[in-house]
Amino acid sequence: MGDEARKTTDDRVAISNRGLEERSKAPHSQLEGLTMDGLRIVESRKGFIRCHFTVPNRLTDGDGNWHVGAMATMIDDLSAFAIYSLVGHLKASVDFTISFLSTAKLEEEIELEAKVVGVKERLASVVAEVRRSNGELIALGKQWMTAHNHVQKASKL
Repeated sequence: MGDEARKTTDDRVAISNRGLEERSKAPHSQLEGLTMDGLRIVESRKGFIRCHFTVPNRLTDGDGNWHVGAMATMIDDLSAFAIYSLVGHLKASVDFTISFLSTAKLEEEIELEAKVVGVKERLASVVAEVRRSNGELIALGKQWMTAHNHVQKASKL
């Protein structure tokens, strides 16, 4: 990869990180702002983001669990930032599926990870996982998004 291409990729990763950090400090008037409040980026590189998050009390589903709609919103947002860090400007989500395997309790510390796993022309695919600190899978999300320009197949993600 040339210096200019590397700089562009590094810029996209930095912009993706800033966007995610800004979203995590957003006003709490929307579900997205509530969902990401307190999110901490642990690792970030081209096509990959790992974060830690403590599930806030105000997102209860009535049974003391993290509201699944809020979890889905966070998975969607994290996936979009991971794809942006690889391909840049995004147009729209084409397909988005989530499997919920367990519940996350309020005030529980969890780990979220989003990784771009495939690219094809103007499409990029990402897999997002939500895990407990012991590694137990809570939710698995898969998403395809369209990019503004032709997506270059990444040699190493």
